[in-house]
Amino acid sequence: MPQIQDNMESLSNFTSKFPTLLLTGIPGLESVHGWISIPFCCLYATALTGNSMILLVVITQQSLQEPMHYLLSVLSATDLGLTVSTMSTTSAMLWFDARQISLDACIIQMFFLHGFTVTESGVLMAMAFDRYVAICNPLRYTAVLTNSRIIQMALVLSARSAILIATGLLLLKRLSFCKMNILSHSYCYHPDVIKLACSDARANSICGLLILILTTGVDAPCIVLSYVLIIRSVLRIAFPEERNKAFSACVSHIGAVATFYIPLISLSLVHRYAHSAPKVVHSMMANIYLLLPPVLNPIIYSVKTKQIRKAILSLLPKK
Repeated sequence: MPQIQDNMESLSNFTSKFPTLLLTGIPGLESVHGWISIPFCCLYATALTGNSMILLVVITQQSLQEPMHYLLSVLSATDLGLTVSTMSTTSAMLWFDARQISLDACIIQMFFLHGFTVTESGVLMAMAFDRYVAICNPLRYTAVLTNSRIIQMALVLSARSAILIATGLLLLKRLSFCKMNILSHSYCYHPDVIKLACSDARANSICGLLILILTTGVDAPCIVLSYVLIIRSVLRIAFPEERNKAFSACVSHIGAVATFYIPLISLSLVHRYAHSAPKVVHSMMANIYLLLPPVLNPIIYSVKTKQIRKAILSLLPKK
């Protein structure tokens, strides 16, 4: 009897409903985390400053009060949320080696991280529709994409993200976790967390797959379809100047789509096929996947969109 009781106690110590999870920095480079934090801080500062500037100019400049720029402001707000949701744990990890995080805090971070990621995918789809209407049916552009419709699209995309992500994360509360709860990244990532569960997590995996299908699985084909229709319409234009003008109107959005989807696809391929790759590769890819869009989107739109560039320059102090 005493031996059975000891075994039961050891088992109860091994699993827990309310575990403390351990974050991981850059594997193999723990001794230089302080130095690594410098480029990370620069990237976070660039993302926060750039997206805040985009939001500011769209809100304050009357010339930018149109559907395309409203959608751009939603994209910038999403990038700001994505940056802030990961910056807290990553910075604390690199500066102070603060590795511990509770399951509840982890779930909250995942809600915002995955929620803003899904929202960004939806906003890129909405922007593709905006470009399709502007190029393929320009006479109806103002009638189709009214301010109220843009607000409705933003609310629907936000509600979709919140409902789907919350549903998936609530299933985590029923799982039990083992003692060694070491995550692979400096932030909480849903597939990473469910791998640590000692209890059956098949429902979580299926739910995660369904969420992926209902979000990125819908958004990406819609973006591709929009550009197939745009290309077909543009190729019918007889004058090369008009054709180039139509294509140039899509350059910024194509850059934003590439910045979002290329790191996402690369990270998926690394996790699926590059099991023998060093852990530092997986870690850096995961950080690039979340940092690249917020950093590059403001730069892409500032460089390629003349109205945005002029509005930002007008806010800078003149010598």
